[in-house]
Amino acid sequence: MAVLVEGISVIVRRDSVMACYSGGWDQFVADAPSRTFCADSDLARIGFMAPDDVAAFIDFLQKRGLVFLEDGRAVDFCVCDQQSGPTFGCSWVDFGQIEFDNYRVAAARLAGSTSLDLHTPDSWSYENSLSRQFSFVPTGEESKSLRYLRHENGTDVYLNLLTGKEVYIGRWGVRQ
Repeated sequence: MAVLVEGISVIVRRDSVMACYSGGWDQFVADAPSRTFCADSDLARIGFMAPDDVAAFIDFLQKRGLVFLEDGRAVDFCVCDQQSGPTFGCSWVDFGQIEFDNYRVAAARLAGSTSLDLHTPDSWSYENSLSRQFSFVPTGEESKSLRYLRHENGTDVYLNLLTGKEVYIGRWGVRQ
């Protein structure tokens, strides 16, 4: 099986959650941002759009007993970029593009798995996804193409100055 990778995804080993996470699997699911959460039988995925939110979530997971890196290699969870895969060495994740409903999307699965069944967040659809229309704004460059409008319901809303359309960045841990 596999989990969707979009934006910046934190990929967590389910066996590590059950062995090390304070409160176990049920607490982990309750703590995870539900709009981006999905899981298969081996891995869980939580997606983010901003590096600051990823850093805050990494700190959150470590405080609950999971280990991020040892000697530069992912232990209990890793960070995967939608375009390039794991950001540090990770021997237990296979990353790549898979076919889903006649589209290609980025996915991660436990190394050695042969299943191509993709798990996505409950409300996910390709039509409204980063897989369909990916864009990236480097940190510090936001003002060149985005204008902050407001924060509502855990989401920052910006005006894309290039398209004139509103864009949404779900936020976790960092609030404006």
